[in-house]
This record gives sequence, C-alpha cells and structure tokens, in this order.
Amino acid sequence: MDDHFDVVIAGAGPAGAQCARDLASRNYDVVVLETESEEEFPRQSNKSTAGTFPSMMASFGIPDDVVMNYTDWVVLESPNEHYVSEQSGAVLEFADFKRFLVEDGRERGAEYRFDARVSKPVMEDDEIVGVRYAGSEEVYGDIVIDATGPAAPLAKALDVCDLKREKQAIGIEYEFEGIAIDHENYADLTDAMMLRLDHDLAPGGYSWIFHTGEDTAKVGLCYIQNERHREYARDGMSIDDYLHYWLDTDPRFENAERIEGTQDHRGSAHIQLPKSMSTDNFMAIGDTVPTIDPLWGEGINKGMQSARAAAITADHCLTYSDPETSADRLSLYDDLWHEQVAPKMRSRLLMTELLYLASNDRYDTLMRDLTRADLETLSKANQGGKLAITKLLRFRDVPLLSRLARERLRNGSR
Repeated sequence: MDDHFDVVIAGAGPAGAQCARDLASRNYDVVVLETESEEEFPRQSNKSTAGTFPSMMASFGIPDDVVMNYTDWVVLESPNEHYVSEQSGAVLEFADFKRFLVEDGRERGAEYRFDARVSKPVMEDDEIVGVRYAGSEEVYGDIVIDATGPAAPLAKALDVCDLKREKQAIGIEYEFEGIAIDHENYADLTDAMMLRLDHDLAPGGYSWIFHTGEDTAKVGLCYIQNERHREYARDGMSIDDYLHYWLDTDPRFENAERIEGTQDHRGSAHIQLPKSMSTDNFMAIGDTVPTIDPLWGEGINKGMQSARAAAITADHCLTYSDPETSADRLSLYDDLWHEQVAPKMRSRLLMTELLYLASNDRYDTLMRDLTRADLETLSKANQGGKLAITKLLRFRDVPLLSRLARERLRNGSR
C-alpha cells in the first residue's frame, strides 16, 4: 500500500473537484481519478446546462470569467401562459468552470490522475481501503469518495446507492444563435432562465431556454421515463426528435442556428431519495447520491454543497492521530446532507411528482395561480413547505392527488 492518500476521490466533476479543493486547503493528501484524458477534459462529461446562483459563486470562490451570462429573471411557461419572477442567476460555461476547479485544486495541493477510469473498490476485511482504476492500477486511502455520478461503480458495489431506472431523467441541450429572445408572442427572455412545462414538447418533463447574451442561448429538454411520459410520448420519438420538434414549431427558433464549434450536451440524473450516502471508509457525493434538486433540476449548487459536507466530515474523521473512519463517524455526512444540502427533500420530491402528473391545461392554470400568489407563499412552496404547496392546489386536483397516491403505493415510494 505504498500509493496511499488521506482521501481518494473518483470523478472530477463539480462535486469531486470541489471536495478536493476543500480537502487540499486543509492540507490533506488527496488524489482525484478522472476517466477522461487531460487533453480533452471535459469533453464527454461536458453535459450540464450550468444554470446556478450567484450565491454559489460567492460561497465557493468561483470567478466571473467562467460565467456566460448573469441573469435577472426566471420565466415559467406553459402551453398558453407564462409567469415571470425576479431571481438572480448565472449561466456558466461548464467546461471552463470544471477546468477552473481542477486547476485551483492543483494549486492548493490536490493530485489529479487522468485516463484513470475507476472500476471497483479494493476491499479488506469487508471494508473499502482503495480503488482499482485504469485496468489493474490501485490506489489506497483512509477515506474513498465516489463522485462519478449515475455510473457509481463504487457506491453500487458497496450497496450504498440504489438508482432506479424509472426515476432517471435524461436530457439534451444545444447552444444556438439567432434566437428571437424577445418575441412578441412570448415573454421577454432577455437575461432570463426559462423553463417550459408542456407535455407536447417534453412528456413527463420540461424544456428550457437559458439566455447567454445577445441572440444566443442554451436550449434543451429533459424528461423522466415515468407513467406520464409513457402516456404522452409519441411512438418512435427519441429525445432528439422532441428537441427538433420544438425547434421546428416554436417561432423563436425560426432563424436560429447551432453555434459553430459547440457540442451537444447529453446527460442523465436520478430524481429520487438517496438510499444512503456513507459506510465504513466511504462517502458518495453529487449525482452519485443523487443530489440534484428534484423540482428545477439544478445540480451544481447542490453537488458543491454535498462536496463541502463530505470534506467537513472527512476533516472531522481524520484530525485524530489515529483516524476514525467508521460508518458511525462518517454518518455525520448523512446528517449534514439532510440538514443543509437538501432539507425537505421528501416534500420537494412529492411536489415534483405531482407537477409532472399534471396536464397541460393544469399548467396554464398554475401560471395564473402563481401570478396571483404572494411572494412568501411561492418561496415557501419552492422550499418544500407543505402548507404553501396546499395553497397552490385546487379542488380539481383531488383526482390528481389520488393518482399520485396510487402510483407511490404501487412503486413502493416512501
């Protein structure tokens, strides 16, 4: 066990790289293993819409030069209505953002190994003590962290995560120029992030336009392969087909063209409660858990917060002269996750399932209800407050609630 570190992290995404930054700043020996080659990083993993909040930028010391556009508004659209809310945001150039995290982590002392795909844990006395990577290479650590996202080779092997296929959301996004950002028949999307609820375009999900400056924007859609998706989906249509259908039918894209040199971004995430997050010598962070916000799909801020919670936990366990990395000690991470990273996750998941079960007609009504609601109610509902959520329900939603209850019982949802 010559190749030994305090912490071994699998995955150099936002969660893994941020955890390495925090740990290196505390003078721990940390190594990050990344599947991609350094020359192309991040190419295959450059798959995030990268919409986040200025508060994340400030909390984690992210520089302005990785931001494509700071936004001032959130716009929600339904087939025939829309709702506008003042909300500061930031649309990142995701590749630049990831490269910054790696470079800054290295400057703080973290080691990075690229072309280092992690395949399985190295076990001793039924506990993880390291990982196998790049074929037959091995590296060891007092604590091992899985930040590989849904692939989760370590978390799955240790039975820490239980990612369910029926809870998987898939998405695709392109970058365009020539978009009519302020089209006369739609809300003004200047400096805005727009999310559209419309089963005709994204059955069982939503689509989006994130303004990135002038006439450019990130445009995409995602959906969960749930019962609502199966109900509304057209036979033979792939996620690419749905995106092209939207591009062909929405007048805002009449003169839009793919920006030369940009790649399409594809990815997946799971919208579910995590089974667990840690065990002896091990933690899972970011989308491995999963950590993505269930309602609006924001993953960067949540992933970075889970990384910081893991770093705090590792520091707590490794400060002793004889490190104590038992499951009991590492359960501090689980507590921090539920208290600080994703509080009220259960009620937010319930709201998400209810939202995706609603019809297009109900989406139109929801936009009008949101316009009439007070800001406090909207804020509390967005945070998962059950009383605030009930204020947005109507008597006509009783059959919808009954349907949701039946589905949750059938699927064994908690």
